[in-house]
Amino acid sequence: MADKTEAKQEIERLRSLINYHNHRYYVLDSPEISDAEYDALMRRLQELEAEHPELLTPDSPTQRVGAAPLEEFGTIEHRYPLLSLANAFSKEELLAWYKRIINIRGKQDFDFVCEIKMDGLAVSLTYVDGKLVTGATRGDGYKGEDVTQNLRTVKSIPLSVPRDAPPRFEVRGEVFLPKAGFKKLNEERAREGLPLFVNPRNAAAGSVRQLDPRVTAQRPLDIYIYQLGYAEGKPVPDTHWERMEYLKSLGFKINPRNRRCKTIDEVEAYHREVEEERPRLPYETDGIVAKVDSIPIQESLGYVAREPRWAIAYKFKAEQATTILKDIGINVGRTGSLNPYAILEPVFVGGVTVSQAALHNEDDIRRKDIRIGDTVVVQRAGDVIPEIVGPVVSKRTGAEKVFSMPSHCPACGAEVVRLEGEAMHRCTNAACPAQALEKIKHFVAAMEIDGVGEKLSTVFFEKGLVKDAADVYYLTREQLLGLERMGEKSTDKVLKSIEGSKVRPLANVLFALGIPNVGSETATLLASRYSSLDKLAAATEEELQGIPTIGPKISESITAFFRQDGNRNIIEKLRKAGVKLEEEPREKRPGGLPLEGKEFVITGKLASSTRSEAEAKVKALGGTAGSSVTKRTSYLVVGEDPGSKLDKARNLGIPILTEEEFLKMIGEAS
Repeated sequence: MADKTEAKQEIERLRSLINYHNHRYYVLDSPEISDAEYDALMRRLQELEAEHPELLTPDSPTQRVGAAPLEEFGTIEHRYPLLSLANAFSKEELLAWYKRIINIRGKQDFDFVCEIKMDGLAVSLTYVDGKLVTGATRGDGYKGEDVTQNLRTVKSIPLSVPRDAPPRFEVRGEVFLPKAGFKKLNEERAREGLPLFVNPRNAAAGSVRQLDPRVTAQRPLDIYIYQLGYAEGKPVPDTHWERMEYLKSLGFKINPRNRRCKTIDEVEAYHREVEEERPRLPYETDGIVAKVDSIPIQESLGYVAREPRWAIAYKFKAEQATTILKDIGINVGRTGSLNPYAILEPVFVGGVTVSQAALHNEDDIRRKDIRIGDTVVVQRAGDVIPEIVGPVVSKRTGAEKVFSMPSHCPACGAEVVRLEGEAMHRCTNAACPAQALEKIKHFVAAMEIDGVGEKLSTVFFEKGLVKDAADVYYLTREQLLGLERMGEKSTDKVLKSIEGSKVRPLANVLFALGIPNVGSETATLLASRYSSLDKLAAATEEELQGIPTIGPKISESITAFFRQDGNRNIIEKLRKAGVKLEEEPREKRPGGLPLEGKEFVITGKLASSTRSEAEAKVKALGGTAGSSVTKRTSYLVVGEDPGSKLDKARNLGIPILTEEEFLKMIGEAS
């Protein structure tokens, strides 16, 4: 078991990293790591939180799904969350899942339904009186992007269903782009000189999330429905298999390769069969999904954190190929870290041609004994950036070269150091241009400045328009109009987004500044303790270490950041530009914030706000938001159509608040 102090630091690092990759994957449709690497990060975080349950927080990535919707689309709140699945990577892990269910049930009294895990975009479709009324992406699991008009263009989605269907119901499915359609789409984009999509998943996501439905209509999208979310006004079957058959009778497209299995051995056999067939399937997949068939048993098993106990994704082995490692390049990150990456002889693996692969650090290269010129095994599991498993030593000729990290920064020529206890080498020049660019990219993402992504940030920097993050707020209309592909409409949109970001919460500003070791969660914690950036800047290390989860390393990073003239200059430029650097003062009870030390759990639909918005208000007042009712729960807030949490709260004697009582408690009663 990890030391508690070390665990806190690693948990903070993992959460920040996972949140970043969630943003890349779910919001930008531009992931940077493979599924296998992401799964490893998430599993490590789950292990640490299991070892130290006192460190688990409601806003941990393990407690949520995906990322927030884009602002360009309206949002739709899911009546019941679209949760993600736990993963199994071996037969042993599949059996462990199966045994956990038996331990809970006390017997094996259930069948399974096995489905192919599609590599696409999860959506929900709601029908009222036989008509499709809304279509939404998964989003953060609780609310998603309103892409109704785009989904109406997908020919396999029925716009209406028979009259004998339930008066109101929701189905869930995976929109995907078949391999043939993906190939044709990229061929067309190549002819038009447009950037190619990396894989079918990205192409499907990009197609659904078009602001112009006419673009979506031109893409050969398809869908398989995999779940009935809910149904009102008419009884529906009480097994998953029969529900899928029922939905098929209503006109929904169900994968014909779905299978009902009696035993866990049959599930394993289905997995082997689909994995063997995988190269010949007309779509991309990275595994199967096994579900308990009985709906009543599903309901009795319930959920743990962000995942249902009654289903699991059983992943396939990552696809591999061999190629030549031509060279090892170096990227310089915003904190000065030197990040090595492999430059490969292009090779087709996992459905795409790749020419680069991730190399984490020098220790990773040494451990795997990877040398420039090696024939290497490249592994890819349906994602963008593959990884190098290791060299094929038998193919070495003796001409291969052992790699060493450069002694000077490839971007600015400054000295490179590796501090004791760190895995990364770092550039010592705070004015390094590569660091400056990465800091600008990080800033615009953290401040949620829509329309200013990595590419436009790079253009601003290379043109000399933006030298540090604060310069973004001094861009003029004339400067933007002078750039290639920046018309009046796109210029006005960017300027409006920049102006709108000036009133982001203090937590956004703190995270955007890029203080070393301060991720989004720590930034939120600091913003709740200090009402302004100036007050935080004046805090001592001793004072900061009095805050739970803030240790010596983080406190030293914070105080060192505010001591540097360059950082103070950027803050002053932000202040002069009108960026909000303080929070509205709130009344405090003697001894701290009003809800400090209290845990709230919310069930049912609230009239005044979404669940996530209500939880944010609780946290802003010092409280915590729990996902399930336990003895630690201080209050259960009950909205419309509460779930089983209400019964559990009554059994445990937990105080129950109506929405009106809750609003009165937080000072928002009308």
